[in-house]
Amino acid sequence: MTKSMTGFSTLDGSQNDWRWTWDLRAVNGRGLDLRLRLPDWIDGLETRVRAVLSDAIGRGNVTCGLKIQRPEASATTALNPDVLEDVLKQIAAVEAAAATAGVSLGQTRASDVLATRGVLDANVDDALPDGLLDALIADLNKAAENFNAMREAEGTALKEVLNGQLSTVEDLVEAATGLLSKRQERLDATFRANLEKIMGNTDGVEEDRIAQELATLAVKSDVTEEIDRLRGHVAAAHEILDADTPKGRKLDFLTQEFNREANTLCSKAQFAELTRVGLDLKHVIDQMREQVQNVE
Repeated sequence: MTKSMTGFSTLDGSQNDWRWTWDLRAVNGRGLDLRLRLPDWIDGLETRVRAVLSDAIGRGNVTCGLKIQRPEASATTALNPDVLEDVLKQIAAVEAAAATAGVSLGQTRASDVLATRGVLDANVDDALPDGLLDALIADLNKAAENFNAMREAEGTALKEVLNGQLSTVEDLVEAATGLLSKRQERLDATFRANLEKIMGNTDGVEEDRIAQELATLAVKSDVTEEIDRLRGHVAAAHEILDADTPKGRKLDFLTQEFNREANTLCSKAQFAELTRVGLDLKHVIDQMREQVQNVE
């Protein structure tokens, strides 16, 4: 199955009065880069999240976040005696100063004191109920399944695009093959014409020598190896695309090899029609490389 490296998934879950949301997002990456945004008060959560994601995802820059809402009953408040004593002393001092200055103040209310920062401490129970961590991880597995389903759908579309581009490469390789005979005739004629200019005419040159030079030129300008390798690369690309394993790295390397052969074909062409085919090859190979960057 071909998978895209890009995708996203969100999943809401709950247990009793606890509520949470998992969020998974990914973009292209050279390897697997996990960026976790998790509550730091849940012991053991990060280790288990990394294990799930490493098993489910082969490649990509992946961001995983968890937002969790505690039940209201899990938070309680308590008086901080030290802060309360200090606040009451300050209130008394203010009231005494006001009285000395003849300033009338309203009566201090208990609610005013309690509203003073630090008088009440919020005590939050960090302990998770039994089974809640397992429920969180179970939902993460579901989110990862949904995430991969989306990436597989995009990967199927990517595979169709890549297969179409490989078909274009095959057509261009066959077009290049069909030009070889005509190209060789042109190269031979050009060589003879150049040889005539140098020697004045070919009458004084032995035919064996001309044949030898033509053979040497043919070897230097031969492109059959490049064409054969391009055919081999096409077959290898189809095999990789059909394999049920991560394939992005292999395809990326293979497109580099495609490009190398196309470059050599252009540099050795010495024939306008073959050069045009080589440039068309380079264009479609460049398009392939862009698509391959999205494959896991």
